[in-house]
Amino acid sequence: MTGSTTLLPIAEQAAEGFQRANPGTHVLVSGLGSSAGIEAVITGTSDIGTSSRDLKPGEADHGLVDIPVAYDGIAVIVNPANPVDGLSLEQLRAIYAGEITNWREVGGEDRAINLVNRDEASGTREAFKKIVMGEDAHFDRSAVVLPGTGQVRDVVARSRGAIGYISVGFVGPRFTSTRVKALKIDGVVPSEDTVASREYPIARTLHFFTRGHVGALAGRYVAYVLSDEVQDGVVVDAGFVPVSARGRP
Repeated sequence: MTGSTTLLPIAEQAAEGFQRANPGTHVLVSGLGSSAGIEAVITGTSDIGTSSRDLKPGEADHGLVDIPVAYDGIAVIVNPANPVDGLSLEQLRAIYAGEITNWREVGGEDRAINLVNRDEASGTREAFKKIVMGEDAHFDRSAVVLPGTGQVRDVVARSRGAIGYISVGFVGPRFTSTRVKALKIDGVVPSEDTVASREYPIARTLHFFTRGHVGALAGRYVAYVLSDEVQDGVVVDAGFVPVSARGRP
């Protein structure tokens, strides 16, 4: 299976558990980005493509089967020393469009905003663009473009003026070496509860894609990922929201 770096914690840990439960099997997991994962399953080089974005029109013409495996919020992060605690969705859009360029314009200190963006293969970027930027706004070309979640965290943790975005699951206290602060968006804190309740505005579905019916082994792996063991264990521990959470009152 190939694809989203956001989904790597789920895919890798589930693969380990599946291999222990099924001696002699091997699940090869690689995180090359959502677009690469979708392309791999379309061409047949992977049984499963993992993606943190929806299919684009051209990709949807290949008969792929969409299997939601978790829900996620995209947290907007800044350096912990930044006094700004929240932004409106409109302010965030203006920042990433290059219309707001100094933190004092949104209640912060007189300091230039250093934009950090993801590369075009990133499903996180695609979801952020769709939800935050919409059809009319375009990303500022002066932003630093990075290929992975870890790189975005590192740059924001080291730069007082930086702003970036990563999955909610990568914000928490487990990442003590590269501390960042997640901002409220429209007054809502990004968390598992606010993502599940749909209160947090920057949220998305995390997908497995297969091309038609998968083989028996791949099908058993998908069923394992959707089991209570993985959903209530691995998915929650990784900071994501189980697919069953959307059905809860």
